[in-house]
Amino acid sequence: MKALIPAAGLGTRFLPATKALPKEMLLVVDRPAIQYVVEEGLASGADEVVIINSRDKKVIEEHFSPAPALVETLRQKEKHAFADAVEYAGNLNVSYVYQDEALGLGHAVRCAHEKTLGEPFFVLLGDVLVPENNMLSRMKEISDAHAGASVIAVLPVAEEEVSRFGVIDGVAIGEDVWKVSRLVEKPAREDAPSNLTVFGRYLLSPRVMELLEGAKPGAGGEIQLTDALDALLQEEEMYALVIKPTDGFDTGTIESWLETNNALYARR
Repeated sequence: MKALIPAAGLGTRFLPATKALPKEMLLVVDRPAIQYVVEEGLASGADEVVIINSRDKKVIEEHFSPAPALVETLRQKEKHAFADAVEYAGNLNVSYVYQDEALGLGHAVRCAHEKTLGEPFFVLLGDVLVPENNMLSRMKEISDAHAGASVIAVLPVAEEEVSRFGVIDGVAIGEDVWKVSRLVEKPAREDAPSNLTVFGRYLLSPRVMELLEGAKPGAGGEIQLTDALDALLQEEEMYALVIKPTDGFDTGTIESWLETNNALYARR
């Protein structure tokens, strides 16, 4: 199974910093944000992490490439902890495909279709960090218990915030599991079927890749992953893992990135 990480976006909320440095490379405590996500993907049991990259973001690839000369220099200076960290990042099992046009999340996922080879796959959004690396394994347990069904992670939010997110409709079938009946993108507060919002972790059936192949542009003129998931619900079951606010951290805005740094630093 592969873990896909879309990372080709422009990072406009962080400009001008992201003019030269990809948003995914911004430091969160002691390592770039994307390294947390790569580590989570590998901890899930995925045999490979596939970063869907932009050709302009070679610094991401440099971070995950071996740097023997730097490691040797650090060891000569007896800075072994730094040498170990550089060596570790350079040996993580990461590969790359490229999204040459910014045509949406669904398009980004589809760019990795040759990597998934008709198998289920994880999608991990790079804006979201799960430092405990335990969410994907729980999602896999739910999928296995329901004949390999797709599973998405959802987070309860205050009612006044539902219009900012994709929201699920469905029914609770356990303490932290829902069976999903539909997805509603950014509903008005009064129209929201629940307060459970899509969090940025997905375990998806191979059928999703097939549906994305013929997907038409949706909201914002982009190919939306949500549209493919809506179509999937007409054919297959889907479940949701309800998580707690302390299970994951958002780094998608300057404010949430700062909050995440403070929260994770406090955990050290």
